[in-house]
Parts: sequence; structure tokens; C-alpha cells
Amino acid sequence: MEITGLCLPPDFCGAQWKYDYATLGTLDFSLLYDQENNALHCTINKAKGLKPMDHNGLSDPYVKLHLLPGASKANKLRTKTLRNTLNPVWSETLTYYGITDEDMVRKTLRISVCDEDKFRHNEFIGETRIPLKKLKPNQTKNFYNCLEKQLPIDKTDDKSLEERGRIMISLKYSSQKSGLVVGIVRCAHLAAMDANGFSDPYVKTYLKPDENKKSKHKTAVKKKTLNPEFNEEFFYEIKYADLSKKTLEVTVWDYDIGKSNDFIGGVSLGISANGERLKHWFDCLKNKDKKIERWHTLTNELPGTTFND
Repeated sequence: MEITGLCLPPDFCGAQWKYDYATLGTLDFSLLYDQENNALHCTINKAKGLKPMDHNGLSDPYVKLHLLPGASKANKLRTKTLRNTLNPVWSETLTYYGITDEDMVRKTLRISVCDEDKFRHNEFIGETRIPLKKLKPNQTKNFYNCLEKQLPIDKTDDKSLEERGRIMISLKYSSQKSGLVVGIVRCAHLAAMDANGFSDPYVKTYLKPDENKKSKHKTAVKKKTLNPEFNEEFFYEIKYADLSKKTLEVTVWDYDIGKSNDFIGGVSLGISANGERLKHWFDCLKNKDKKIERWHTLTNELPGTTFND
């Protein structure tokens, strides 16, 4: 366990330092990257000496998290709001799923403290940013950081705004049932397709080639979310030897009433795939009767799939 980001005394850097930092407050939190489960756990402990935002000399603070670069609503997490305090204690853990080693190298966690206002827009108090490359896998790192004024977000190199999201898929070949069990576990950071900044996602699977067009399976629709949990399994009756000739195509869609559903993204697993998608398929073939779960990045295009529903 490591502690970092300790604040210096307010008189250390002169009057300007006092004004920018001492009046905004400090934030006590810890971060843990669970590499095996592709999860980033953010524990927000407490804040101290927050800047008063309300007429009563207090605030109604909450903390919100964003991963940068990235579309804000797709990866926003927030704590509960605590009323009438400048020294809130949350002791709350917020978790990002589908976090890869690549994310840990190139992304930054932005932690903002805000004041909730029932009758006006919520007000920004202060923020701190942590480049995720500072974390070591599977080691909790504690921070005690001074809050700073709002920093600009550079969107010129924000390629993640084009990301479609991630999906967790499980594969298992069942010897007893003589078939492939495909699990659609959850999605994370999906692209927003609706005007409200969210999507109503569902997932379709096909095992191709599919001469009889009977391999289509579909999950339930999850309303107004960019991080849906499905936990649904589909069964394909197929000989083990024939799996090497098949490709599993998985597509994520946004459900729309009265018009065509929007394609969000897709992924293809099989012998013709590459990288993690090929490795996942091989691991399934090599380990009969064992469920293998993996996160996959959705792409804009999926060869051989017709993008209408």
C-alpha cells in the first residue's frame, strides 16, 4: 500500500498557492487496478476543508469520476451527495469495468468535487487528476490531494470519443451437451446513440456460416444505460470438430421505437480473427467444459454482417 499526493502547508508557496488550494479543500481517496478482472476500483474516503458554496456557509458535496480521454456520459461515475458539510465522509467505492492494460498506460482519471443544488445547476468546487500509469497492478495506492481549479480538456487528440465501447463475453464448449455456450455478461462505456446522451442497448449473436439462418440469439433490451449488465447465455448445438470452421459474430444495438435500431459496435471471434479475439477462441477450444471470460473492444465494422435489424 502506497500513499502519495500529500499537501504541503498553505504558507509553503506563498499567497497565490493559499488562494488556489487551501480554499478549495483536500480529497482522500485510493485506487486499485485489478488486472485479472479488468477493473479499476476507486474508493472515495473523505474531503476536508471544502470551499463553502451555499448561503449557509456550507456545501452539499458529491464526487464524480471521468476517464480521459473519453465521452463523458459513457464513463461517468458519482458518489452519493452529503448535505450541509465541508468535511464529508463518503467511504464509497466506485468501479470501472472493462479496463485494459492499454487504458492504464494512456488514460487519466479526473476526480471532481461538486456542490449539488436543487434549484440551479450544480457547482464545481475543485478537481484532481491521476494518470493511471502511476498505478501498479493489484496494489492499492492512497492519495491525499489538494483540489485544483477546473483544468481544460484537450479534445484535439481525444481519439477515444470515437470508441464504441467494450463487451464481456464468455465461451464454453460443453462436452455433456455437445454444444457451445455463449455468455453475454455486460458492456462498458458504450457509445451514446440517443438524444438524451444514453442508449437502450441489446446484443445479438450469430454463429456463421449459418446456411439455415437459425443461429440468431438476442438479449433483452436495457433501458437508458451505457454500461448494461445482461448475464444471459445462449446455446449452439455443434460438434466440437466443427467449431474450427465457425465464426461467432456479436453485435450491440440501440433499440428505437418506430424506427430502425442503431448499430453501436461489433466483434468477431473465431479462427479468422486476430489478437485477443483469436486467443479467446483458441482458449475455448483448448479448455473443454471450462468457461473462459474476456473483454473485447467493439469496432465500427464487422465483415460479413448486415447492419440492419
